[in-house]
Amino acid sequence: MIVVGGEALVDLVIDPDGSVTAKLGGGPFNAARAIGRLGSDVAFLGALSSDRFGTLLHRQLLEDGVDDSLVQFTELPTTLASAELDEHGAAGYHFYLSETAAPNVHPLPLPDGVTILHVGTLGMVLQPMASTLEAVVSGIGDNVLVLLDPNCRPRVTSDRVGYMARLERMLRRADVVKVSTDDLQFMAPDAHADGVRTLLADGASLVLHTDGGRAVHAHWATHEVEVPVPSVEVVDTIGAGDAFGGAFAAWWDQAGLGRRDLADPDAVVAAVTAAVQVAAVSCTRVGAQPPRRAELGDLWSPTRS
Repeated sequence: MIVVGGEALVDLVIDPDGSVTAKLGGGPFNAARAIGRLGSDVAFLGALSSDRFGTLLHRQLLEDGVDDSLVQFTELPTTLASAELDEHGAAGYHFYLSETAAPNVHPLPLPDGVTILHVGTLGMVLQPMASTLEAVVSGIGDNVLVLLDPNCRPRVTSDRVGYMARLERMLRRADVVKVSTDDLQFMAPDAHADGVRTLLADGASLVLHTDGGRAVHAHWATHEVEVPVPSVEVVDTIGAGDAFGGAFAAWWDQAGLGRRDLADPDAVVAAVTAAVQVAAVSCTRVGAQPPRRAELGDLWSPTRS
């Protein structure tokens, strides 16, 4: 089973014309749904409200095949984010967090059989969730691949020094780190390449650098590989990075690969190629709507190299 830990919330998507639409979201929530739609066993570790939005979030997880045994339910209201779209479909976020559900994730044991742990986004910022997920990462078994997606949110991260210290601690156990150019701008504003090198030096075996519609770069300590991204007509980019990270985890899981296989460039390129296809499809849809496995046809065929 893959476990995805972090926040579930509701995006209030604000179009350039001022119209507002409520969309279910949160980076880890989106990633878990992508994994479920792609056919892997996946559980969501997060907190959901008992209010109407929380009920809809829970229902969506179940509809997408996500196990809810690690969900923690609360009477606090659902966490909200406003996502303001520009004329290119890119989103800028504002968050409404105080006394809401998403941060209230508390320690609990993980089930047997976890092979991949995927954590990140506000799960590295909001308390007590951040401390809970850090403890899960540091205590996870040696046979589990840890995928970290920082998905940095500067507007929410008031204590940058504390955040970077937590990231450094979590990197001691992270295997794969997925970062966007925006993430690197937050981590290493003066030199993105230095940011990648730091992630590798602090413990990651593999860094996957996404850059919007440009090629993805897979970095190891001694070399890197570029993977092209298909050109699509972008509707919006909400959830595209989450779909990419979830798809990478699902492909790796279904190919029967583990931590040691991250040193195999052919396997990594195959997984990244499939993941960019999933993210590309997501960009052609409004909101975070990753494709299902059946929609991808031959574009989704995980195999051990």
